[in-house]
Amino acid sequence: MTKTKLHEIAALGQSLWIDNISRSMITSGRLKQLIDQGLRGQTSNPTIFKQAISSSSDYDAKIQQLAEAGKSTFDIYDELTIKDVQDAADLFRGVYENTKGLDGYVSLEINPKLGNELDSQLKEGMRLWQKLNRPNVMIKVPATKNGLGVVEALIAQGINVNVTLIFSAEQYQQVVWAYFKGLNHLAKNGGDLKKVHSVASLFVSRIDTSVDKNLDAKSVLRGRAAVANCEIVYHKFEQSFNASEFNALKLKGANLQRVLWASTGTKDPQYSDIKYITELIAPDTVNTVPDKTLEAVLDHGLAKAAMPGDVAGAQRTIEQLRLMGIDVGMVCNQLLDEGLASFEKSFEELTASIEEKSRRLLVK
Repeated sequence: MTKTKLHEIAALGQSLWIDNISRSMITSGRLKQLIDQGLRGQTSNPTIFKQAISSSSDYDAKIQQLAEAGKSTFDIYDELTIKDVQDAADLFRGVYENTKGLDGYVSLEINPKLGNELDSQLKEGMRLWQKLNRPNVMIKVPATKNGLGVVEALIAQGINVNVTLIFSAEQYQQVVWAYFKGLNHLAKNGGDLKKVHSVASLFVSRIDTSVDKNLDAKSVLRGRAAVANCEIVYHKFEQSFNASEFNALKLKGANLQRVLWASTGTKDPQYSDIKYITELIAPDTVNTVPDKTLEAVLDHGLAKAAMPGDVAGAQRTIEQLRLMGIDVGMVCNQLLDEGLASFEKSFEELTASIEEKSRRLLVK
């Protein structure tokens, strides 16, 4: 099989996943083709499903069938998304087995309308895990205060978790602690730590988008905040997973919770279309990319390690921005709030679209 840039980057310790899912991607053979080219996983979110279901007729026959059977709007949404994730996970099963559980995962997010309800989120996460019934899926949980409790509890049950909407280094550290706590509970209850995998999804490009608009067009700090933030998080990752607390868990079979770089499509046309790939290649990480960025990597990607880098320099960048009145920590907090609101809005729009399609198709 011909080696691609995805294979070369994987050899450096970073797995490339795709941040998209749709019925046509699965049925057309495109996803299988990408897997053959070295793709090693897949993520989804409410916005992605909204685009897939609302803007195509691919799901209409199934929506009509379920609506005629008297299914509710949520039940229809549930059936459609579960089916996509199951079928994608089956395509990735070979990757999962060949990498001994390191890769081959497909992620499905808990209903974002439950974002601040710990018990409801936990119940829903466990329900999704059981209904998906695949070892190579991850349940996505936002890294809110209550979400961290959900992460801990799901890990304690032996459930794979993708912790999403992480922006700040402080938020990331709390995610790591939740992972450790969950593993300790699992170990105390006699669970098999080797079977549990998790990623911590740090959102990247949105930080530059937010910071850059407050900088002069010629500022040398433009386009540097996001990667600097990543450098600091990666340093915390190295420290955390070389600490005695994790070493004790590692002896019991625990896996690293890899950092996953999310939102890595380039939004500013002045920057390279693979900026957030090239500058974030590091051992024990994942980069989940949109379709356009993945194609760019396959076409002209560079396979060269970028991290660990100059963490002191990264900290100076953050401090320089603070002295200019730009607090990256505050930017991260705002982006978390915006991210939660955005996913909730997408979910509402998606269910509204399904409801509208159900009514229209039932009339036919």
